[in-house]
Amino acid sequence: MTTFLKKFWNSGTLFIWICGGAVTASVFLVVGVLLLIMVNGLGYFWPSNLVEFELADGKKILGELKHREIIPDSVSVQSPDGKGRFNLKIGNRDLYGLDFRWVDEDQVVAQRLPLKATAFERREWGNFYGYLQEIKQRDSVLVSGDEAWKLLGPLVVEANELHEEIAHIEKGEIGAINHEIEQARLRIRGLELQGKNDSSEIFDLKADVKRLDSQYEKHVQGLDILRKRLHEYSIVLRDANGEMKELPMGQIIGALQPNAMSAFAKILTYIKNFWNVLTEEPREANTEGGIFPAIFGTVMMVLIMSVAVVPFGVLAAFYLREYAKQGPLTRAVRIAVNNLAGVPSIVFGVFGLGFFVYAVGGTIDTLFYPEAFPNPTFGTGGILWASLTLALMTVPVVIVSTEEGLSAVPREYREGSAALGATKIETMLRVILPSALPGILTGLILAISRATGEVAPLMLTGVVKLAPSLPVDGLFPFVHFDRKFMHLGFHIYDVGFQSPNVEAAKPMVYVTTLVLVLVVVLLNITAIAVRNHMRKKLRGASI
Repeated sequence: MTTFLKKFWNSGTLFIWICGGAVTASVFLVVGVLLLIMVNGLGYFWPSNLVEFELADGKKILGELKHREIIPDSVSVQSPDGKGRFNLKIGNRDLYGLDFRWVDEDQVVAQRLPLKATAFERREWGNFYGYLQEIKQRDSVLVSGDEAWKLLGPLVVEANELHEEIAHIEKGEIGAINHEIEQARLRIRGLELQGKNDSSEIFDLKADVKRLDSQYEKHVQGLDILRKRLHEYSIVLRDANGEMKELPMGQIIGALQPNAMSAFAKILTYIKNFWNVLTEEPREANTEGGIFPAIFGTVMMVLIMSVAVVPFGVLAAFYLREYAKQGPLTRAVRIAVNNLAGVPSIVFGVFGLGFFVYAVGGTIDTLFYPEAFPNPTFGTGGILWASLTLALMTVPVVIVSTEEGLSAVPREYREGSAALGATKIETMLRVILPSALPGILTGLILAISRATGEVAPLMLTGVVKLAPSLPVDGLFPFVHFDRKFMHLGFHIYDVGFQSPNVEAAKPMVYVTTLVLVLVVVLLNITAIAVRNHMRKKLRGASI
């Protein structure tokens, strides 16, 4: 027996099984986390049925049934399995002051699925669950009952179109006018700093400002007319207990009667809800609406970071591997690079704030934007500084991966190139670099994977809860590196931990997490596809 155990130990089989078990456990943990995110995230888009409970005291509760659980310490002789309770999303926050309510099972007298129970999606105060009573035009009743439901759809579509037109005027036409006015103001301030207070250019700029102000007033008057149209119609709603609530039509985004919907109609609604979350802007302190600005900001930040990190990482690796004399100093640099990869990300955030934002950005403002003072242009957080901070944080990964790729290039490639008369730089650019590209792309993949989900450095260098405009728009210079931006990782932190209504925000946390995972996967798939293409193209490389 002792001999068998000794042979078994020396064979290494035990360690193989331990390693295999660790890999299996890791895979199960990853799959479990992904399933948890997918179940809770994808379920957010499904139009759930509305359940109406009639309680023993005669009151009624209408809402989405979330789950049922056993009340802790409720096991007794009368209830050997324990007493149950239901968790309902009751909405109507403006009436009840809360979104969810627990209902003891023994208090429920009757349970129904009313066909006319309606879920109204609002621009403020979350969903309203109740029944449509009538539609008013100004102060007179237009229609009621079933006729009101038939008319509601077209009126909601019209109201949403009005909101889109208002948003287009505010962000497009008025935004362009404000931009021109601000540019003219800065130009006037710059001329005044140069001592040209009486120059003809200043008078021309002031005349342009007056002309733009008159255009601005015309657009404001047009907005007032559109907003009045939003309040022309209103709807009267009734909750489960008969309490009435009148809302302007402009507050309604959509209305569904899920209990009366077919499975096909719910699938179409599911797809529409998913698309809306991906393409719309957030509402209600980011707990509702879409996450498009966060998706855009995340992808753009990663792209800027990739453009910045690859050249520096590759050049550093080339110098360390191909040019630097291998000695104590080079080994010390490599040790420093490896240690830099283990520095906490918040430290990089502090460095980015001090160096990029205050030092570099403040210097740029002093040299090129003195007319904007005391308001900083580049001397405050922005997507450029956040991207460069993440590039600095991930450059050790690119350096190490590139060095591994360079070491995998056969020595014969270098010798053959030199024998054919190629210079050192020609060998590097035309022989070594193409052969090491798969290794370089591997480093980029690892850098993208780490940087996409980082939050701590961004909180100090440019990310915000809600960005008024995207870093890219139609105004010159079209790409605004100085603007603050939204990020999926920070959006998860903000909604999950800073929201005043955390319980109601949980679905959005899972949805944003799911989208962040998808963005990371898509970015990595793109980089992996490029790397595989390079490997097929360079089959001679042993990388």
